[in-house]
Amino acid sequence: MWRTVQEDRSRMADESPPSTHALTSLLTPYGGAQPPAPDWFRSAVSTPYVTEYVTVSGARIHYQCWGERDRPGLLLVHGNGAHAHWYDFIAPCLADEYYVVAMTFSGMGDSDWRDKYTISGFSAEQIEVCQQAGLFQGPQKPFLIAHSFGGFVSLQTGAYHSEKFAGLMIVDSPIRPPDDPWNGPPSRPRGNRIYADLNSALARFRLAPPQDCEHHFIVDYIARHSLKQVPLKSETDETGWTWKFDPFIWQHFESENRPADMVSRISCPLSFVRGETSGLMSDRIWTYMSGLRPDADFVSIAKANHHVMLDQPLAFVSVVRRQLQAWSG
Repeated sequence: MWRTVQEDRSRMADESPPSTHALTSLLTPYGGAQPPAPDWFRSAVSTPYVTEYVTVSGARIHYQCWGERDRPGLLLVHGNGAHAHWYDFIAPCLADEYYVVAMTFSGMGDSDWRDKYTISGFSAEQIEVCQQAGLFQGPQKPFLIAHSFGGFVSLQTGAYHSEKFAGLMIVDSPIRPPDDPWNGPPSRPRGNRIYADLNSALARFRLAPPQDCEHHFIVDYIARHSLKQVPLKSETDETGWTWKFDPFIWQHFESENRPADMVSRISCPLSFVRGETSGLMSDRIWTYMSGLRPDADFVSIAKANHHVMLDQPLAFVSVVRRQLQAWSG
């Protein structure tokens, strides 16, 4: 079933196509100051949560929890180079009905780095976070919602652990037709740069893949949680700022299974969501994906690019609520 969600309760989108400004930084004009934010956002990110860690194959994996454990469970999963804080303004909007957990993959955010990364390893992190956070001990099986690269990991998790979940929502993760050319994830020739001050680092923050985002307050919030302080020079006590993600993650990465093969193995309820203007989810790819699983729900969110929860956060929350309620009967 295909449908397009056009809800826009707070004028949260820009109908213009991505501009060259997205190739620089949306935060440069602010000079390190925080962009003005609406009340709903300030309220959401000030909602208390519990920060936890679990060790998986030698690496500490970071996750955050909102709500009460006796509610239905929900695991939120980020994309490439991102982290759990991408959901700090989404999770509180769902925590009145659900016990919400947002995790951070190894090599990203506040989780440890590894010498080698695999899809199966990332999937194991998901399962262990669910176990440690108590999602598998809730009143019913938990739901899993994953964006972009996290969606590909979650396809494997769903393929091998469908019996553990009440439903799986994949958000803007393009499963390409076999004849579509693709060079794989980007690799980096050098390590993360160290910036002398926070303002300089914020001015270099970019969304990947590049796109505009009207909500600079969200981009700023994510950028600040994507940085950490490190020594600026070894011979001094000065500190600088650098990115938290492992810059060489894709040089030490192995993917064991084709996403299309994983889709066919998932037996729990399945939903696919895309941004209607996503540069990654063309109609051709969307049609191909619907052919893989015609029994799944397919939802497009209007006026949203690839980073759906940034472009249309409240519409995204509405889509999640409706889907979870439908799965709950």
